[in-house]
Amino acid sequence: MADKKGESGSESDSTEEPVVGNVNKFAVVPPGYIGRPKKGHLIFDACFECGNLGRVDYITDFEYDLFIRPDTCNPRFRVWFNFTVENVKADQRVIFNLVNFSKTKSLYREGMSPMVKSLTRPRWVRVPAKNVYYYRCPDHRKNYVMSFAFCFDKEDDVYQFSYCYPYSYSRLQNYLDTLEKRNMDFFTRELLCLTVQQRRLDMITITHPDNLLPGEAKRIVFITARVHPGETPASFVCQGLIDFLISNHPVAKTLREHVVFKIVPMLNPDGVFLGNYRCSLMGFDLNRHWQEPSPWAHPTLYATKNYVVEQDRDENAVIDFYIDIHAHSTLMNGFMYGNTYDDLERYERQSVFPKLLCANAEDFSMANTNFNKDAVKAGTGRRTLGCVLDDASHSYTLEVSFFSYQTSSTSQAMPYTEEGYMKLGRNLARTFLDYYKMVGVISAKPSSSIVPKPGAYRIRERPNERSNSESKYDDEKFLGSCQHNCITKIDEKKAFE
Repeated sequence: MADKKGESGSESDSTEEPVVGNVNKFAVVPPGYIGRPKKGHLIFDACFECGNLGRVDYITDFEYDLFIRPDTCNPRFRVWFNFTVENVKADQRVIFNLVNFSKTKSLYREGMSPMVKSLTRPRWVRVPAKNVYYYRCPDHRKNYVMSFAFCFDKEDDVYQFSYCYPYSYSRLQNYLDTLEKRNMDFFTRELLCLTVQQRRLDMITITHPDNLLPGEAKRIVFITARVHPGETPASFVCQGLIDFLISNHPVAKTLREHVVFKIVPMLNPDGVFLGNYRCSLMGFDLNRHWQEPSPWAHPTLYATKNYVVEQDRDENAVIDFYIDIHAHSTLMNGFMYGNTYDDLERYERQSVFPKLLCANAEDFSMANTNFNKDAVKAGTGRRTLGCVLDDASHSYTLEVSFFSYQTSSTSQAMPYTEEGYMKLGRNLARTFLDYYKMVGVISAKPSSSIVPKPGAYRIRERPNERSNSESKYDDEKFLGSCQHNCITKIDEKKAFE
């Protein structure tokens, strides 16, 4: 969550005991028990990529207190969890209490529940909300506790629980490797820098290759995600955007014809790998250090900001948009934060793009969208680049709920899925077309020649890439053109209720 006023006031710095490191194949046995663990003595593990579980306390054979490991070098943040449980007995019923959340406000109050999958059923689903409770607990200094009941149904299975759908650094690398091997002439991948732990900071460029010729005028849309490592929905939104922009959809072709998309999909690879919620390896909330990033303490911000500023100074380039994608832990829907300016005309222009996105995405909320210049947010990407970039640029934070959205046609909350997050990314791409048509950069008539806005830079016609459709984005048609892995459906009734 990047920009909600007063969010830090909902965080607690207190912990009952220090929690350092993740549990590693830790068997929880009754007090006084000696010998090898028996079936039903649960074994917990979080020593894997994106894992987080710092401690487990035995309460009874049916109840366990679980402690989230704080972010590395920063005990303030304790939200993300991701761990496995094995050595279970068939039909073993348990209650897990997550006892040391650093936030008091939570979507657990609104029906959110943890995610679960297993080796034999690898599709993430939510624990039924009726089995989840979020409350102040007198046994834990009146801190907020999230408890959930669960029944293990298969003895030889390994179960995994997580705060939200995980999206790891390795998953991103595999995804980008796959795209790179396709040798698309409108897709390039480059290394901006290496992190403190020597992981890649990738930037991809999606555009028609002629837009990158020396001296060619270009409009740039710059997008970043995962500066907060635990905000995994941001990666699904970003992947949905990328998938659409490299597709054969007429809207994507038209956008590539006119716009250069620069995307940094994971700004905090070390934090993601370590299973942190908000911080980097060194304990920094990177989204508070955009103003003066350090090349040794914040190398990914340093490299990204320098690149953006360099592009902004290029006389042949115009950065139209900077959008930083986040996830929100207390609000529903997708929504945006924008900046306020003394220039009334510039301030009013900021509201145009969110309104267009709202028209395209049923899960986007204008009610939650707001514009501010809070002093505490001065170090965010949105605020910093909003001041650094040209006055014609737009700078936003795009937020999406960790849990659900509501539409105008129903009051019932609809939980997000991985596909739901990706759809928001596709609708974001569609909105760029609407915007550029509105300002006259792209012709509103599909069969006519492409005519730039008077006074704008020259754009050459490329008939083989021209849009041939004025219809609204057909999400089902796009999905039909993509290949998806077949995933075995989980028997939710037996396993998760």
